[in-house]
Amino acid sequence: MLAYQIRMAFLSLRRNPYLSTLLIAGIAVGIAVATSFVTIHHLMGKDPLPSKSSRVVYVQVDAWDPDGPYDDDNPTEPPDQLTYRDARALLESDIPTHQSAMFKAQLTVHPEEAGARPFRAMTRMCTGGFFPMFEVPFLYGGGWNQQADDGPEQVAVLSFETNVKLFGGDDSVGRRVRIEDRDFTVVGVMAPWSPSPKFYDTLNGAFDPAEEIYLPFRLVEPMEIDTAGNTNGWKFWSGTEFEEFLETEYTWVQMWAQVDTPEQRDRYMAFLNAYAQQQKDLGRHGRPINNRLKSVTEWLDFQEVVAEEVTSLALIAVLFLVVCAFNLIGILLGKFLARAPEVGVRRALGASKASVFLQHLIECQVIGVLGGVFGLLLATLSLRVIGRMVQVEEVLRLDFEMAVLGILMSLGAAFVAGTYPAWRICRIAPAAYLKLQ
Repeated sequence: MLAYQIRMAFLSLRRNPYLSTLLIAGIAVGIAVATSFVTIHHLMGKDPLPSKSSRVVYVQVDAWDPDGPYDDDNPTEPPDQLTYRDARALLESDIPTHQSAMFKAQLTVHPEEAGARPFRAMTRMCTGGFFPMFEVPFLYGGGWNQQADDGPEQVAVLSFETNVKLFGGDDSVGRRVRIEDRDFTVVGVMAPWSPSPKFYDTLNGAFDPAEEIYLPFRLVEPMEIDTAGNTNGWKFWSGTEFEEFLETEYTWVQMWAQVDTPEQRDRYMAFLNAYAQQQKDLGRHGRPINNRLKSVTEWLDFQEVVAEEVTSLALIAVLFLVVCAFNLIGILLGKFLARAPEVGVRRALGASKASVFLQHLIECQVIGVLGGVFGLLLATLSLRVIGRMVQVEEVLRLDFEMAVLGILMSLGAAFVAGTYPAWRICRIAPAAYLKLQ
């Protein structure tokens, strides 16, 4: 029966192709706009670590100026990064399941291939805990162990793209790569991985691509690796020695920890408070103890990764689809009423109001599906254009979840547009039209 109704719907659409095209185009434009902006909101706001986002926490310790808050607009918030000396001290804790201090650097890589030119690579200085904590997928090998952190050993993890660039995509575990003036042993090659948003470092571009190379955090001292990310400070420093810089009150290191149970979280917070009190006793940390542990989702909300403007645009886009649906009511009403004599004959031959209503409603749903398909194609194109404009083309992609939502929205829009016209045509009295036959 349903197949028959769908076949009748297509015959009806073919009977007046121009009007049918207009109806499908109306749905398609509405779906394209709504799906595009809802997808942008969805991609920006989705949980990037759904299996453990509540257990992985961003660490904040208030070591800011005792005479004023870090953020005048939000004076209760501690700084969003740590000083190097605080980060080093917190790494001594054995409470978290995994933890990592980290920052972004930019280092020079010297390919071993003869004639290949050196290039600057975005590098993440981190501890071995970075990889299991953030569930980084590996193609070859894996991350480094605690011994490599403590050394520190000259080991490296390469991104999938960097491995292709340096070794043609072969298994490069155990091979050497020269970075700056040192040789590193490759211990792992990531599978393609670029979380979006880049939740572990929203301070330096929430939608930037992941780094190309990963090195042990403690190499920062022997190699004198400077940060390529944000740096803030309240106590002016005018020195030139790198060792002195590491002892300043400048904040430039991010810290994440995995605490799997409430008890573990409480013990880690107690450790942070005890450390802050110790620093106060030594004359540092002049502000009241104000340490924070924010889960991944809390941190993304705090950082406003999804701007209010994006949410507003998504709502406006959905309203635009609703407006499109209401505008199609008049067109569908005219289309259906033009068929009144035919419907009158069917009613006189015994067709019920329900069957007439259902047939026309299914015709609307067929229009909705066709409009939805073309709308999704337009949405894919528009996301690519928007992504290219804001240089996040690889991030803005229509995923399966949003494609299904787009089809459901198109069916909903068709239902809104077609219910009243279908109701009107099914209530036609057959006698009025039989006289004209």
